[in-house]
Amino acid sequence: MGIASRLKTERYLLIALMVGVIAFASEHAILEMGQTAALIAAAALIGTIILASMRVAHHAEILAIKVGDPYGTMILTLSAVAVEVIILAIMMAGESSPTLVRDTIYSALMLDINGILGLAALLGGLKHGEQPYNDNSGKTYGVMILTAIGISMIVPEFVPDDKWHYYSMFTIVAMIALYGLFLRMQVGQHSYFFSYSYRDERKAEGSEEHDAEGSTIESIATIIVGVVIIGALAEFMSAFMNDGLKGTGAPIGLAALVVATISAAPEILTALRAALKNRMQATVNIAMGASLSTVILTVPVMEGIALYTGQPFIMAMTPVQTVMVAITLIAAAINLNDGETNAIEGMTHFILFATFLMLAGLGL
Repeated sequence: MGIASRLKTERYLLIALMVGVIAFASEHAILEMGQTAALIAAAALIGTIILASMRVAHHAEILAIKVGDPYGTMILTLSAVAVEVIILAIMMAGESSPTLVRDTIYSALMLDINGILGLAALLGGLKHGEQPYNDNSGKTYGVMILTAIGISMIVPEFVPDDKWHYYSMFTIVAMIALYGLFLRMQVGQHSYFFSYSYRDERKAEGSEEHDAEGSTIESIATIIVGVVIIGALAEFMSAFMNDGLKGTGAPIGLAALVVATISAAPEILTALRAALKNRMQATVNIAMGASLSTVILTVPVMEGIALYTGQPFIMAMTPVQTVMVAITLIAAAINLNDGETNAIEGMTHFILFATFLMLAGLGL
């Protein structure tokens, strides 16, 4: 592929780069224009970041198709988590809420399991009826998400403030140990837990469609460049959002919901496409894998930053958040227990997602 064709294909990343240059040159002028201008600029940057993250996810999907499952969905979820961690780290360096990390992980869990999985199972179920997948994956993801959430976001409620350093270090070690074992299972002797053999596999067709889009090296390079651009845009977005929302009475968790939505946007499209093609295994891997990766990878990175800076943040969930997570994981354990999803199961999760949005709108 020539340079001109490559630039045309990656026009969204070029647009994101130009928007970043404009934001750098006009940041102070926009902030001086008042809250309305700051909010408009923040909204524009959010849209630009989503476009850039979709290109990152697209190249991750190309790599995913080339290597196949379970490596494929692992690449997709890791790219999304990388974007989320970078945005969180940048926003935490500013004047952000001490609950931003907690609220973002909670929002991501609601969005991935109840939003993505719920909507995908609902639409896929209406189109195909019962959709098969490997039930080992749902059970494995569920118990690991429960363990990771319990250790990092429920137990901290009972840890004294003067002992947070010790528990923070323990949490980092625990999350790394959990992910290390999970990674070994996912790509090693238990990799079959996360795959399902369909009769009309179209992997070869998918590979042919993407072969023309460049080599593996080009995809990796594009992902790296995209993540760097997203990080730069996130810094300006954080400044505009903080300034624009001051004194507006906006829900506390709005920034967290924005971060979670940005990181999950590309996964939503990929998961829905898989469900509509009756490939529910990919949807389960993306939705549940993204939830697990968000907790198990975001927590140690952010806890490490807290230890380095000496500035702790609040990780213990509120009672409402704890109840919503408990209901979600119980529903997921029941729904993902028999190797088939249907529209009713999808609807239960989607209603939970609607409940989450309602509570967020009420500031809970």
